[in-house]
Amino acid sequence: MWFTRKGAINAAEGELGIIPGSMGAKSYIVRGKGNPQSFCSCSHGAGRVMSRSAAKKQFDSDDVEAQTRGIECRKDSGVVDEIPVAYKDIDQVMAHQHDLVEVVHTLRQFLCIKG
Repeated sequence: MWFTRKGAINAAEGELGIIPGSMGAKSYIVRGKGNPQSFCSCSHGAGRVMSRSAAKKQFDSDDVEAQTRGIECRKDSGVVDEIPVAYKDIDQVMAHQHDLVEVVHTLRQFLCIKG
């Protein structure tokens, strides 16, 4: 079984892929529905709502600690730009592409390796 994780996920009919959330959110294993209106593709992740520089200005490592409690990951100043609140809500992202992919499995985040 092969999974893809790259730019736009190939959502050709029957193709499996993974759509990750932020370092503090769940991810999804999906099966493409082959929708030609999306060129048989779908989103490749949650996507940012805040730039890296804005996140660094607004948050610190204490905020990262609070937002990733229960997840084994770096929580230092070097990953503040990856704070979960800087990303879109992955559940909303998935809801917007229900016509592109079928959720096969939901993965709960418990470990995140960054840089």
